[in-house]
Amino acid sequence: MAAVIEIIQGDITTLAVDAIVNAANNTLLGGGGVDGAIHTAAGPALLGECGSLGGCETGDAKITGGYKLPARHVIHTVGPVWKDGKQGEPELLKLAYRRCFEVAHQHGLTSIAIPAVSAGIYGYPMREAAVIALSAAEAAREQFPELQRIIFVQYNAPAQQVYQEAAARLNPALLQDTRANI
Repeated sequence: MAAVIEIIQGDITTLAVDAIVNAANNTLLGGGGVDGAIHTAAGPALLGECGSLGGCETGDAKITGGYKLPARHVIHTVGPVWKDGKQGEPELLKLAYRRCFEVAHQHGLTSIAIPAVSAGIYGYPMREAAVIALSAAEAAREQFPELQRIIFVQYNAPAQQVYQEAAARLNPALLQDTRANI
């Protein structure tokens, strides 16, 4: 059975799922936005494990424990910094999402919660980022049948609305799934 894709508004650090995705920087040593919130909620042991990973390339993903989070794991991915859309940003963002799903698959995870990678302080336009994220999730539904839940978590209602509109444009059935499972 294909994973249910949900789009919710909330705090990703409060979700009891197999893994939450951290929109990290290349050092994996914490930062602002979602990255800072996850490190704060998880506690200092997360920073210690991240320090042992040797950073992460843009477009890649690495997994750690969840520590004090309700999520068992954190999948750290580094999305691109938006410049003008002509510096490989769309391809790197697609790769970052794909790697998150591959890492989840490699570790037998069935539920994953994901923020809007690169759409915060990295400046990626939210509408374009949402289409890339949702397209990657649809591909993952087919490729990784063990995934049961893919939750896109938006911090505010306007971002949630952008994701819902993108889902409606990509696949109207996808939006029906989202509304049914919020």
